[in-house]
Amino acid sequence: MNSPKRPRGRPKSAFKESSAGTLQALDRALGVLTALARDEGTTLSDLSREIDIPTATTHRILTTLENHRFVTFDEERQEWAVGIEAWRTGTAFLKRNSVVEVGRPVMRRLMKETGETANLAVPDGREVVFVGQVETPNPIRAFFPPGTRTAMHASGIGKAILAAMRPQAQQRLIEDMDLTPFTASTHVTLSGLTADLHSIAARGWSHDREERHAGMSCIGAAILNEQGEPCAGISVSGPTVRFSGERIADLGRRVAEASQEITDLSGGAMHDV
Repeated sequence: MNSPKRPRGRPKSAFKESSAGTLQALDRALGVLTALARDEGTTLSDLSREIDIPTATTHRILTTLENHRFVTFDEERQEWAVGIEAWRTGTAFLKRNSVVEVGRPVMRRLMKETGETANLAVPDGREVVFVGQVETPNPIRAFFPPGTRTAMHASGIGKAILAAMRPQAQQRLIEDMDLTPFTASTHVTLSGLTADLHSIAARGWSHDREERHAGMSCIGAAILNEQGEPCAGISVSGPTVRFSGERIADLGRRVAEASQEITDLSGGAMHDV
């Protein structure tokens, strides 16, 4: 009798206790890389305190990552930062994500039609991560570098994604949220956030009214996958002074149409929330 084939990419046998140290080292190295990406450059001592790993251990991890060009060291500033290989590894995700690929021309057109910066972000737990942006030439504009994270409850794209979720999944996620107040307009109660999500689901687009950054507004809509679940979101953002009156509804319509186009082009399907 032929033995069953082992799934590709799986070990021949289960990890033994002796391998725990290796996995811990990898876990620490990934923690260091994640912290560097979040801080956009930091000193050894600050990084060591942040991740709660001894300075000597942190330095060995950084040196190893530097040898593989995943981190880089600025001699003048005495700061460590993410290196070129980390960027190349990250772009592999963008290359395989059809939403990002098909979304680029749609974002460019949306920016030209609205005159505002167009953004693309994907959900990650209780946050969204920006993976693409087409900046407006306007001198006063919003800017979110790729990799920027923001809380879902205080984000146009985040709220659009939440509103597009099926009720049970949405409820589980918002009940687990820490509704941090970033501005005086941020949702800080479940009742307020839930009411906003119901309105978003009904009209098909969200409106972030200075809920993350004072003076800045955003209008977003969810992009759905083949199961009809939100997998990303698109938005336009800019100074609140340009997001007022009748223009809000027009921007909402254009953003919703852009999200529908990307959903269609990437093989997604609509569903009733």
